[in-house]
Amino acid sequence: MKNYFDHYKPHYRPNLKLAIPVVISQLGHMLVAASDSIIVGQFAGTIALAAVSLVSSMFTVIMMIGIGISYGITPLIAQYNGQKNYAECGRLLSTSLLINIATAVLLFVLIYFGAESIISHLGQVPAVVEQAKPFLLLMGLSIIPLLIFNTFKQFAEGLGFTKQAMLISIWGNIINIVLGIIFVKGMFGIQPMGVRGVGYSTLIDRSLMAIVMSAYVLRSAKFKAYLIDFVVGGFNKLRAAKILKIGAPVAMQYTFEISAFSGAAIIIGTMGAVPQAAHQIALNLAAMTYMAASGVAAAAAIKSGNYFGAKQFTDLRASAIASYHIVLIFMTITALIFTVFHQWLPYIYTTDRSVIAIAGQLLMIAAVFQLFDGAQVIGLGVLRGMGDVNIPTFITFLAYWVVGIPVGYLLGLYFKLGVAGVWYGLVFGLLAAALMLYFRFRSIAKHQQALAEIAALNS
Repeated sequence: MKNYFDHYKPHYRPNLKLAIPVVISQLGHMLVAASDSIIVGQFAGTIALAAVSLVSSMFTVIMMIGIGISYGITPLIAQYNGQKNYAECGRLLSTSLLINIATAVLLFVLIYFGAESIISHLGQVPAVVEQAKPFLLLMGLSIIPLLIFNTFKQFAEGLGFTKQAMLISIWGNIINIVLGIIFVKGMFGIQPMGVRGVGYSTLIDRSLMAIVMSAYVLRSAKFKAYLIDFVVGGFNKLRAAKILKIGAPVAMQYTFEISAFSGAAIIIGTMGAVPQAAHQIALNLAAMTYMAASGVAAAAAIKSGNYFGAKQFTDLRASAIASYHIVLIFMTITALIFTVFHQWLPYIYTTDRSVIAIAGQLLMIAAVFQLFDGAQVIGLGVLRGMGDVNIPTFITFLAYWVVGIPVGYLLGLYFKLGVAGVWYGLVFGLLAAALMLYFRFRSIAKHQQALAEIAALNS
């Protein structure tokens, strides 16, 4: 066993050094949702918390489409940096910025004209829908600064500069929490805004983050060599095609997975406001551990992209396996925390005992799927770094919409297992994704290694 881990030991520290700032930065996305839920649950009540759950189930899908598109630049930057083609990195940033702004505007229009109308026809509690509508529009508007922030964040992370986005995310979340409490509760002469208050705080927070992150990248000496050919408004069809070739499938991957959880929330919403609020609490906690694993996966994608660009396939495989080890250890720890503290963690969000009882049961199930969730996101990250995105996209569709949601619907509604049954379906979906993505990675890694060995012999 010691000899086995010694083989991967050289990769643990570098992977963690790169991953930890990304993890903290990634957690920023979920901490916004978590802080919104906590503030609303504590100061505005169960109906308001259910409204946040309903909006999150819809908005998160749309947000992850945008984040997926913006992610298309990162493996390309990592690969060109590995080839020392610095000028191309700046050109890619120019094109990526325009793509992401256009995407953000389109997604806002989709929310304004589409989701806002659909929300009234999902069989949800009328009082929940009434509070959800204004919150949804504010969250939709916030997606524009969010994707501007993400453009520069993904560019910097592709080059291995991860700390600044982490610091901006930390300060952004502090601002979001402070403003959220002031607006929701009504302080310093401001009238209590309820759910709308966390919408305004999120919009302000994301706008400030976009300004600071873009200023950091454009003015820092660290990026000077990469930005020689960067032009605001610069666009190139071939580079756009390269970015979208990766970004669009990544967006679909995120969409299939997150929409499965959103679909689960809508199914649970038909069971009432209390189960929906409990689902939101358990999902918030599980999503934070997922985003931590997603940060490790983003670092794994960067490392894989570097090694893939340099054609160092032995190191690529060892680095990927090391990332699997890191995430599985982390998810085992969080699973134990969920198991031991499942009765107490929901109190962070609410004092409603009926909500707490259901949320505690869901956290026990979440403890099980932590391992599968961590493994599948690492598989996606490594494969993205290698430029393999189409088959993994199909895998995520199969796992979540052919396995996860149908099984959850049958167990939850047909077999009368309620909220727990829906979550059992999600467990099966995550397990299917983790296994298929791991075997896909192994297959490609062996194939690339064999090609490299043949090329070495021929030379």
